[in-house]
Parts: sequence; structure tokens; C-alpha cells
Amino acid sequence: LLLVLGTVSCTLFLAVNGLYSASDDVIELTPTNFNKEVIQSESLWLVEFYAPWCGHCQRLTPEWKKAATALKGVVKVGAVDADKHQSLGGQYGVRGFPTIKIFGANKNKAEDYQGGRTSDAIVDAALSALRSLVKDRLSGRSGGYSSGKQSRESGGGDKKDVIELTDDSFDKNVINSDDVWMVEFYAPWCGHCKNLEPEWAAAATEVKEQTKGKVKLAAVDATVNQMLAGRYGIRGFPTIKIFQKGEDPVDYDGGRTRSDIIARALDLFSDNAPPPELLEIINEDVLKGTCDAHQLCIISVLPHILDTGASGRNSYLDVMLKMAEKYKKKMWGWLWTEAGAQSDLESSLGIGGFGYPAMAAVNARKMKFALLKGSFSEQGINEFLRELSVGRGSTAPVGGGAFPKIHSVEPWDGKDGELPVEDDIDLSDVDLDDWDKDEL
Repeated sequence: LLLVLGTVSCTLFLAVNGLYSASDDVIELTPTNFNKEVIQSESLWLVEFYAPWCGHCQRLTPEWKKAATALKGVVKVGAVDADKHQSLGGQYGVRGFPTIKIFGANKNKAEDYQGGRTSDAIVDAALSALRSLVKDRLSGRSGGYSSGKQSRESGGGDKKDVIELTDDSFDKNVINSDDVWMVEFYAPWCGHCKNLEPEWAAAATEVKEQTKGKVKLAAVDATVNQMLAGRYGIRGFPTIKIFQKGEDPVDYDGGRTRSDIIARALDLFSDNAPPPELLEIINEDVLKGTCDAHQLCIISVLPHILDTGASGRNSYLDVMLKMAEKYKKKMWGWLWTEAGAQSDLESSLGIGGFGYPAMAAVNARKMKFALLKGSFSEQGINEFLRELSVGRGSTAPVGGGAFPKIHSVEPWDGKDGELPVEDDIDLSDVDLDDWDKDEL
């Protein structure tokens, strides 16, 4: 029975992604096993974050398999389907595919692999990293990582971002807070709590950074703070509850690894985050600041104000705002400009040929863009962005390989446009009768 189930699961895995299977020496990593396999491991790991549809990933696959076989028993080689497990990719800042990370002595500070995509280059980099790890051990430097088994009493610095709450401090910190709180109720003698502590502490630091403090991880000693334990019906340890403003607390029943905790925290963050700002491109800082800070920036070029008036323009902006809300979990940037205001940018993105309004989605890291070919409507834009989010749709390089010069312009004042004032023409000396005769 086990053999049959194993065969079925392998077949399903191949059908889903077609890049790696159980017969390879590449270890499949997921949010479920990543912490145990990689983070708590003493081994050096090379991990590829890939998407099955990505052409570069497909070309890397045979080289990655060869490297894994060559390094078997020496360095561990893994792969994460980051399209399927976006939370795990997001946790390690994966913005493009394939991304390769080296997890060495300090598993909490993975290094980016920047070398070649051949098995020889990968093996060389792995052995170089392995040599550094061994030398560090020889000299007594551990890289700051200990296998994640610190007790709650031992690692004061490790849990610096876990907020300790008490009967006295709980309400003023949590109940009316605009932030989301994940609160662990624990008992100092509880073995499961001690196992959770390093995961909770590591997750707290990562979540604080990625949500800019908007999701907080806290802990309550339920044996001391019995009023809170009674109020929330705590019967076992650890119990984790999620508190959001205006809602009853709910139990967290997910996994107990840092990657599980972080994934849920990021989901809570994106659910509660306001929609992204929709910014007018009034200077270079707005464009570059937005596009450099996000995986994709969605740029719309709207018709001239004299063609639409304020009401027409606002209707286009409303469509963009609705789409920004719909796709806010993607954490993309959203920009707009008026036709003709940034003509060099339009040319570099192939905009103009289809008329206005137009839309392009730009990956500033790769300097590639995709163009909306359908209608500038909720339905048309939704279809365009949905295709992009699953890696489909044709892309092209940004003209010139970089953003062109952006002109500083006055922001739109929200009003209808005014025709330019023309000079009065004196027609008193023109004999219109003679002109008409000549024409006839």
C-alpha cells in the first residue's frame, strides 16, 4: 500500500511540474519540510526556487540534477516550486526565477548564488562555500547559528521581537490595536512550548521586518497571567490565537515551523493591508522608487485631460484602484501618467500604437514588460493581470534596456483641462469676399 501511494504521489508531482521527481538526487522542499530539512540541518544546502513554466528554470533542470548527483553525501541540493509555494519564496525575497540560495553556517542568513548555470559552476560554488564553512568551524566561528533548540531561558537576544504580554498590558496593547497580533499562550514547563520557542522567535523577527511591524508576535505566560488564560479559555499549551481589531479572536491551527507561522502572518498582513497607492508619474523618483521596490509595477497611460475631462479620467483611475485592491496580495506598484507627458517612457514600453488608455506591466529587475492588448476595463485588465500572475503572456525588453529620462511635470489638479489661450487674430484687413471668389 505504501509503495502504491508513493508511486501515485510521484506521478502527481511529475504531472504538476515536470522538473524534478523522487528519482532525482534533488530534494523537493515545501513549507512543510523546509524548516526540518534545511534550517535545522547541520549540512550546507543549495536551494533553487523555481517556477515550472519558467524557461530558464527548465534549462537549468538537467544541470541542477547533475550537480545534485555529484554533490550527493557532500552538499545537499534542493528545489522549491515557488510558484506553488509563494509564501516560501516570499519569505526569502524571491522576485524572479530561478533564484538560487546557499544556506551555510548561519541558516537565517542565506546567500544569493550569482555564478554560472552549469553543473561545473554550481559544484565549484558549493565546494567553495563548504570550504568556508569548515574553516569557520575550525576557527571557532559558527556563523551565529545553533540548531534552533535554544530554551526560552537561554536566548534573550533570540526572542527580542517577541512581545511579552501580561494581564496588565494585554488590553492596551492588543484589543484596540490597528495591527494584527498572533499571541502564544505558553507554560514554562511545557515541552511543546519549548520546541516552539525558537520557531516563534525567528518568525517574529522575519514578520516584523516583512510587515513593517503591522503583524506582531507575542507571548503570554498563562501560568502567571491566569486572568487572560481564563478569559480566552486556554486549556492546553501552547495555544496560539489571532487578534484583529473589531473581530473575535480565532485559533491558529497551522503548522508550528517558522515558515508556517510566517506564511500565515503574511496572509494576515495582505488581507488587512490597504490597497497600494496609485501614483502619478510626476518625476523620476516616483517611477524608479515604485518600480525598484516591487516585483512588478503596473503603468497606465491615460488619455489627455482634454479628451476625457475629470469625470472620464476618474473613471479610469477607479478601474485601476479596483484592480490594485483585487491584486493587493501581489504587492505590485501602481502608476499612471497622461498621454504625451512621458513620451520617451511610452516609446520604451511600446505604448501608443493601440491608442489610449494603455497599460504595461514592468519587471524593473529584468527590464522586461508585458502590454495590455485587451480592453481597459475591469474584465480586460483582470484577464491581463491573471495571465501575468501565473507566468503567461508575452514579454519584451524595455526599449534601450533601461528606463528613459522622466520629465518632471505638475501633478494633475483634479479638474477638467483648459484649452491653451490663443492670440487674437485681426481679420479686419482680410477681404473675405475676394477670398471666396478665388476659392471658387
